[in-house]
Amino acid sequence: MSRYAESRPYVLPESLAELNGPTEGVVWLPRHLDWGPAYGYDLGDAADLAVMYERVIREARSREDLRAYLEGGTVRRLWSRLVLPSPVRALWERRFPELVVPPSAAA
Repeated sequence: MSRYAESRPYVLPESLAELNGPTEGVVWLPRHLDWGPAYGYDLGDAADLAVMYERVIREARSREDLRAYLEGGTVRRLWSRLVLPSPVRALWERRFPELVVPPSAAA
């Protein structure tokens, strides 16, 4: 794990219920969340959806970023499959224990 991932301040929502971002269509993230080539994330495509959620969770600077682009039910559904730095995963799981996948269910 990088020192950056360990020391970076991550943003968390107060609740998953406040996350009311889009659930369909194509989403274009602002540069502070996705600084690569301009890319529209097709929320109907499972891979695009997961990558967009990973980027927003990792790079959000404010709760407004999270509320604008994430949806609570989708976070719950995707959580175990998202590739996230362990510090941000641990923070989210401490705040939202319902995201933790029991070891017996992961097998």
